[in-house]
Amino acid sequence: MSATAATFERLATVERSPGYWSGVIRRLRRDPVAMVALAIIIGLVLMALFSPWIAPADPYRSSMLRRLRPIGTPGFPLGTDELGRDMLSRLIYGARLSLLMGVTPVFIAFFVGSFLGITAGYVGGKVNTVVMRTVDVFFAFPSVLLAIALSGALGAGIFNGLLSLSIVFIPPIARIAESVTTAVRKIDYVEAARASGASSMTIIRVHVLGNVLGPIFVYATGLISVSLILASGLSFLGLGVKPPEPEWGLMLNTLRNAIYVQPWVAALPGLMIFITSISFNLLSDGLRSAMDIKA
Repeated sequence: MSATAATFERLATVERSPGYWSGVIRRLRRDPVAMVALAIIIGLVLMALFSPWIAPADPYRSSMLRRLRPIGTPGFPLGTDELGRDMLSRLIYGARLSLLMGVTPVFIAFFVGSFLGITAGYVGGKVNTVVMRTVDVFFAFPSVLLAIALSGALGAGIFNGLLSLSIVFIPPIARIAESVTTAVRKIDYVEAARASGASSMTIIRVHVLGNVLGPIFVYATGLISVSLILASGLSFLGLGVKPPEPEWGLMLNTLRNAIYVQPWVAALPGLMIFITSISFNLLSDGLRSAMDIKA
């Protein structure tokens, strides 16, 4: 078993008392790094939701007369891109697609992978063998290579990109779900519920889900940063979002030839990707530490 799976198995074996989650929230609030990361993520989400009202200019309006203006240009505080479009507006609007491509695949994989992993972990036997050996097939390919191959086969576009990334993230979530469910299935109160004649659905709903969904959710939160980077990479390669849509990975691609002319302007989309991905990573680490009361 990997170190990550062992960590989440330990989290799953902690009995969830009535005050457990309030304690998790209290410990999380005492973590300044996690709180800063959460504030950044909330700010990015609000920026994406209210981009039509806070963007200073039309992100699609181009002008070859003002192309590649430097940072600090009057009327263009973050400069302009290779087509003269306002970089600040495109970065603000880019949060929409970038967060969509980063969060949605993990959200889909969370439900599908959790269902497969919990089913395999609780039922065991041949069901576990079939599900987990199928999952192992996907682990034979690096996530980046698998995402590129699937996107290349399906074709460029937002929907195909979301589908490709969802398929990439289902196996690791299913693996974690199976690991923590197997650990919970062996706990005494689950065995007692089974001995008392409770149905499998009742045991899963009352005793299993409350113990395994938390660790799975924490792990999925950490995958959002990976999803964001992979989605940006697909757009950079022309396999994700299509021009002229503002998306940070696509903006990096279109600005790569301007790196020697306006390097600071060309680096702005990469900076946004870095800030967003590291924020989700730090929040995931904070959640894991707050939940692991045995550590």
